[in-house]
Amino acid sequence: MYYKDYKASRDLAWQILIDNNVTQLPIRVTSLCRSMGIDVKLCELPSDNGGKSTIIDGKPIILINKADSIARQRFSAAHELGHILLGHVGEYKLVNREPHKQDNPIEQAANVFAARLLAPACVLYEIGADTPEKISSICNISITAATFRCERMKLLLQRNKFYTSPLERQVLHQFENYIKLNRL
Repeated sequence: MYYKDYKASRDLAWQILIDNNVTQLPIRVTSLCRSMGIDVKLCELPSDNGGKSTIIDGKPIILINKADSIARQRFSAAHELGHILLGHVGEYKLVNREPHKQDNPIEQAANVFAARLLAPACVLYEIGADTPEKISSICNISITAATFRCERMKLLLQRNKFYTSPLERQVLHQFENYIKLNRL
């Protein structure tokens, strides 16, 4: 994935948190979608498909596999929200499954969006959530998604890449009270 595409997905996730005045974890992704005029419905989908986004009667809708765990459903909803907001719906063949290095850039972009929306690294870092288990519990995401997020956070820390974006600093400021009350 090209950095400019990564940055666009990451920044969009932060902007959504800011614009919707989200101040605590776990992110209420279904409520967030609905506040943006996007319906989220549970339905039966093939077992290898966590979700799908589409347009029905001119209105975006997210379909989530009801057989999946709640944590997986939450990530799928955020992933599909990313597809909608990034303009992918109707433009590409989309596949929602566990991330893979060979995924096309569209799927990678939606995964970046979902992870940054549900598990903002700056907030997790400030409260001391530094293991997949802590991240999974705090963000109500699967241990698989939390493991990916934890690995990325380690890389950010190693590169000293926290708080370099004005948007990230805004997210951090918005979560100040949550951070004070939830330090581990």
